[in-house]
Amino acid sequence: MEIAYTHTSPAVERSVLLRMGFSSIEAKAIVEGVQNLGLLGKGAGNVVYRLAKKKNIPIREAGLLLVEGKAWDEVPALF
Repeated sequence: MEIAYTHTSPAVERSVLLRMGFSSIEAKAIVEGVQNLGLLGKGAGNVVYRLAKKKNIPIREAGLLLVEGKAWDEVPALF
């Protein structure tokens, strides 16, 4: 039970993004990017949320920026 509170997986993070309204293909791209930055433990949904807040744009728009390969350079500074 303790591990579930402190660990996540790509599958769990994709599931979160699906519930946020992203398609499975979009979710996969976002999770891969988050993994590449070593931020999976912060949560892929949290990455998208923080980017949206920083840029003052809707969550969906922030996620789509990441899917398009944009704004990844801004993500590490969010944490």
